[in-house]
Amino acid sequence: MEVELTSTRGIAARGIAPAGASKGSREAIDLRDGGPAYGGFGVSRALGNVNGPIAAAILGRDAADQEELDRALIELDGAPNKSRLGGNAMIATSMAALRLAAESEHLPLWRHLAAGAAVRLPLPEIQIFGGGAHAGGRIDIQDFLVIPVKAQSFAEALAMTADVYRAAGAQMSSRGRRYGVADEGGWWPAFDSNEEGLETLTRSIEAAGYGGGEVVISLDIAASEFYRDGRYRLSAEGRDFDPGDWLRVIAGWSSRFPIASIEDPFAEDDAEGMRAVTAALGDRVQIVGDDLLATNAARVRRAAEHAECNAALIKPNQAGTITETRQALEAARQAGFATILSARSGETEDVTIAHLAVGWNAGQLKVGSFARSERMAKWNELLRIEESLGSAAVFAGAAALSASRRPAP
Repeated sequence: MEVELTSTRGIAARGIAPAGASKGSREAIDLRDGGPAYGGFGVSRALGNVNGPIAAAILGRDAADQEELDRALIELDGAPNKSRLGGNAMIATSMAALRLAAESEHLPLWRHLAAGAAVRLPLPEIQIFGGGAHAGGRIDIQDFLVIPVKAQSFAEALAMTADVYRAAGAQMSSRGRRYGVADEGGWWPAFDSNEEGLETLTRSIEAAGYGGGEVVISLDIAASEFYRDGRYRLSAEGRDFDPGDWLRVIAGWSSRFPIASIEDPFAEDDAEGMRAVTAALGDRVQIVGDDLLATNAARVRRAAEHAECNAALIKPNQAGTITETRQALEAARQAGFATILSARSGETEDVTIAHLAVGWNAGQLKVGSFARSERMAKWNELLRIEESLGSAAVFAGAAALSASRRPAP
């Protein structure tokens, strides 16, 4: 859903809320209509809240005072999960206000956010194969991604990823393993096992000419999706594991394949598992909390206190407002975590997240694959930002990843 705000000077700006297919239980709730129209996914109720109580609450406010505007939205809703007004209504409004403030200053959004501070183009994580909820459960792991750690610029990072993406498509086609394109633009696989995905991605990296460590693998396991009754059940393989055995599976993959980052390796309610994997692998692998943290500053601080991960995925619509998103990012920084701005499986043409990654100097960005226009819009926007900076452009590169690859506390 899209929200447009107009200033008293006639300047207008829009924000568009994305949606997720795989969702943590603690994130802001999208308000949907239910019923037969749009398969129940209509947003007329949320739009009614924007044009009714939200409009009444923000009319006349200063768009440049993001915290005050977001506080008004939070107080108006009153629910921790944004269920009254709808997280989709709130984040779209919050994003529109942010963009309006930048437009009113005649500044690119990233410059408005940076407020004169030094910035870097983010290191991208880009999906090559989709799985889990992104590909009809064909395999259990949700995202097989690559990180071009040896790239020297953002443009080079995209060129390297394009090579791997094409090589992976060719590998799959030659073996009859390619169904089509998954939700986020990655190839929809016909693998017989999750490990086959790792093997194919490793071969694809090598076939593209980057087998010397120039490109590494990132996994979004999204383990909450297949955690039942204390066990991890891989339906694609007909196997299940207790947490200890599951940790041994993940550790084995990490020793055999060039894996540098693993997101949600254990379920959001399996804090003991997250602590165990961070202790076991955190000195050499980025362990990313997504469902565990839900872009919530208090949960980030708790995870840091208990050493449950060493990096944080930051999703604006998971928090519900720009201010809460920034608070979660700052809490992660204070904890010494790496930070990754992330889009959703149900994305839009809105490129705000690309500007957040630069303006907030997040270090890393994950928006899906190297295909589909709602994904490429973000990558292309970052190319424009890099080009606009010219010789002053700084690329975060491998340092953004290796900053979190240290011994676990």
